[in-house]
Amino acid sequence: MSDTVIKVEGLGKLYRIGSRQNDYRTLRDTITDAFTASFRRIKQISNSDVRKPDSDFIWALKDVSFEIKRGEVVGIIGRNGAGKSTLLKILSRITEPTEGHAEIHGRVGSLLEVGTGFHPELTGRENIYLNGAILGMKKAEIERKFDEIVAFAEVEKFIDTPVKHYSSGMYVRLAFAVAAHLEPEILLVDEVLAVGDLAFQKKCLGRMGDVAKRGRTVIFVSHQMNQIRRLCERVAWFDSGGLREIGSTSDVIGAYEAATSSISVDASREIEEGSAAARFLKWELLEPRSAQTNLLTAIGPVTLRFMVKVVKPIKNGRHGIALFNNDNQLIWATVANSLKLEPGICAFSYYISTLPVRPGVYYWQVSLFDDDGIVDNWFSVPEMIVATQPIGHSSDMWQGMLNLPCNFSMRQEKE
Repeated sequence: MSDTVIKVEGLGKLYRIGSRQNDYRTLRDTITDAFTASFRRIKQISNSDVRKPDSDFIWALKDVSFEIKRGEVVGIIGRNGAGKSTLLKILSRITEPTEGHAEIHGRVGSLLEVGTGFHPELTGRENIYLNGAILGMKKAEIERKFDEIVAFAEVEKFIDTPVKHYSSGMYVRLAFAVAAHLEPEILLVDEVLAVGDLAFQKKCLGRMGDVAKRGRTVIFVSHQMNQIRRLCERVAWFDSGGLREIGSTSDVIGAYEAATSSISVDASREIEEGSAAARFLKWELLEPRSAQTNLLTAIGPVTLRFMVKVVKPIKNGRHGIALFNNDNQLIWATVANSLKLEPGICAFSYYISTLPVRPGVYYWQVSLFDDDGIVDNWFSVPEMIVATQPIGHSSDMWQGMLNLPCNFSMRQEKE
């Protein structure tokens, strides 16, 4: 048997703007009769059924193809409207594709938007049994998992209350518990986890990790890059309905963060051009070298360079540099004094033996002073994207600011 559990070829979804779409069957209605088999194929709609797109139509997905192997944990990233949720709805058979097809081998558990798959008039208990039956599980199997599901969701007091009376947090907790505990072979999870609190999110990430360790396949949509880095082996980046890149987590997230972090150079200035004796022009990473000059792929050694255009002589300059994370926390700073700068282009270079910060987005702030005060203060763009492999604690709650390598040894002493 092939290890491929999801195969997508030429998938596309066309929506009409400003007009009501044809009603589609809910997840509950569709998979009641569709999930009895361990293999299913989402059929392609013939081209004669597809209206030619015009100004009233938009492709939510267009010409998407990829494969996912059994046991893989794959992250789906991209800006809002990139097509991520549409993809998961097609894979969950909530909606049909306009063109192309997707083959799915295995029982699917889905957690998409709040409310998907639950009947609001039924109690939490009844919805657990309903969803288990939809997934093709026997009553004895559901009963064996029931207490574990309720305990994970923390809704013991409300388990016999209709879910329409649940808060959004309660709803999501129970929905995730059902999706993750009823032994799906493929687990699809959308950004809906953002509804829960931080403790619940960590709990869910741990559970998804457990599902993956048992050889199940997980597809996880999130805007939280640290969650994606911790959980996923591969990442697919969607942009404007298309699959822009798919590959290793560090490579794809690094490219995505670099693309989304670019801002205007002028917007990062505090000193207007023309009034300064010197001006920072650009910065770049010289070592380790990569295709993107702001992408850090190793913790060290690191060499970076800042280019400065000097307009007027500076006789007693002071240059400061600081590194901040995306939460505006100061990571490191230093200063160089008694600088003499002549008109022309000057390079400020730094060699750092190791820069073991955790993966994410960072930015440099560089400044230049003379005896008369500030000359230039630049929040350097683009931001520095750290795409090193996480090497710290496996639990998110113990992830600190550093990605520090270490060696562990143990020696047993005889009494």
